[in-house]
Amino acid sequence: MYTPGEIYQNYITSAKNKTSAIWYKTLILAVLAGAFIAFGAAASTAASATFDGSAASVIKAAVFPLGLILVVICGAELFTGNCLLVIPAASKEIKLTALLKNWGIAYGGNLIGGVLIAVIVVYSGVQSDAANIACITTAANKCNMEFGIALLRAIPCNILVCLAVWAAMSSKSSAGKITALYMPVFAFVVCGFEHSVANMYYLSAGLLSGNADGLNVGNALLYCLLPTTLGNIIGGALIATAFYAAFKPKRNKNC
Repeated sequence: MYTPGEIYQNYITSAKNKTSAIWYKTLILAVLAGAFIAFGAAASTAASATFDGSAASVIKAAVFPLGLILVVICGAELFTGNCLLVIPAASKEIKLTALLKNWGIAYGGNLIGGVLIAVIVVYSGVQSDAANIACITTAANKCNMEFGIALLRAIPCNILVCLAVWAAMSSKSSAGKITALYMPVFAFVVCGFEHSVANMYYLSAGLLSGNADGLNVGNALLYCLLPTTLGNIIGGALIATAFYAAFKPKRNKNC
């Protein structure tokens, strides 16, 4: 496995490649990432729909990591994971404009991928009645959250997601990457933290599946997607800043 210092250097190289890529390549990979996370969300909803309470939470958390596994192994562009770009930006290895451009393209692409999978899942009729109800309930609960609560739940979520991405980079094998990222993702789902890209699917699927109190586009954007996006950025920036402070190379001082 790579040492933490080696992971730091490898990520700097990866970040330069990410931010120098042609925009449409980043967009394609971002659409795929949104779709991958949506597949994980759809599968976890289907698997847990007939269970209640803690059992449903555990089953959902056990299945959901599929999304990030596909993102990491297939090399897709996930907005939340790319919050680690704060590291090369802080070390002046990439420009702030390059970071913001990547975030913008990744976020837009993730949204497209998540909505597309939601449309396919809902209108293909593959959802059971229980899964359909779960979609509506999940989306309604997210739409009825307080802004501050949603933001706070999103901060630890992306700390764990970024830790999962970072931990996966420690391994030189696919099996090792999957093993390293699995538990951080399991943890954020079972704890009920909020992931903005997953919410792109959950909100879309719920809005398409039926009606409930507070379930509308305005509430979805204002009380869920906006605060969870901001919280994810804060959480990602916090862990990225910690890694930058801990692992940045020492500069040689000329005597």
